[in-house]
Amino acid sequence: MVRVGKAAAARKLAAAAVYGGGGLSVAGASLYGVLRAEAGLARRAIGNAEGEPPGATGWYGHGRTGPALKVALLGDSSAAGYGVESVQETPGAHLASGLAEAADRRVYLRSVAFVGAQTRDLDKQIAEVLTIEPHVAVILIGTNDVTHARRPSESVRLLAEGVRRLRDADVDVVVGTCPDLGTIEPIAPPLKQVARHWSRRLAAAQAIATVEAGGRSVSVGSVLGPEFAATPALLFGPDGFHPSAAGYSSMASVLLPSVLAAVGVIPDEDLVPAAYRGETVLPIAEAAVEASRVPGTEIDGTEVAGSTRGARGRWVQIRRRRRQPEADSEAPEADDDPEPSTATDPAGSVH
Repeated sequence: MVRVGKAAAARKLAAAAVYGGGGLSVAGASLYGVLRAEAGLARRAIGNAEGEPPGATGWYGHGRTGPALKVALLGDSSAAGYGVESVQETPGAHLASGLAEAADRRVYLRSVAFVGAQTRDLDKQIAEVLTIEPHVAVILIGTNDVTHARRPSESVRLLAEGVRRLRDADVDVVVGTCPDLGTIEPIAPPLKQVARHWSRRLAAAQAIATVEAGGRSVSVGSVLGPEFAATPALLFGPDGFHPSAAGYSSMASVLLPSVLAAVGVIPDEDLVPAAYRGETVLPIAEAAVEASRVPGTEIDGTEVAGSTRGARGRWVQIRRRRRQPEADSEAPEADDDPEPSTATDPAGSVH
């Protein structure tokens, strides 16, 4: 009953984002008021992010000869890698190095993520990355929407519009949903409980909106949950809010299997859902709530008996893909953009 109630709330928030109205009912106007009042205190406790993360844009997979894959990385400081000292420690470098290793291909990564970005900044970021005609776009966004008390329905609507814009340009999309902010040490009660509730509901609604717009979502929340809570000194950076180098590596390892699946580089045995890993088919809202509780859970649209929808909404597959062996993270070569006219798609054809 609890899961059904949460699923209904997430579905209602996603619907409000698409059709308008009703967005605050996911947590209630009073909860929204508490969040707005406390968010300023949390931001002061965390402090302002200073300095720029190392730039991860460039070529990876040095010496590999296969047709190049192009990856766009969009979002906020969690995508940019704020707080690390070397480019090899950024999420972009981990993702691109892992993709190059698994695919045995060169990879061009274009990172436009920046510290402080909110979902309303996605439109500008998308315009930047479309110039390279990426094969896949990875989006990590939502944390700043919560800490700045943006209306969840607006955040979800803007994310859905961004995913749809990328899909219309024939770009596959992987969205890492909002992390569980209830684990952040500088955030004190009552905001800690409010932030946990708000961020998990936002993550579930992000998952619904992403899949409805044609992308696939991956739960990041639990990666910044039990794993981070158990070893905060290792997985959080000095400010207690942003991940450490080890934390970014852990986050990238959760996203990489879905990026590999998006570009068609995946072992044959992983193509069929495995029941022993908890992989199954569910209505979209129930799957989104389930995904928010388990790290690395991917949801993607599917069909049941030839239909994409049932009585409780769109059918989706829950996937808990096996993590890849961690590749040595590289520093990128020169960040010259690939020429779109001569770039190749994952199958090797020119477009």
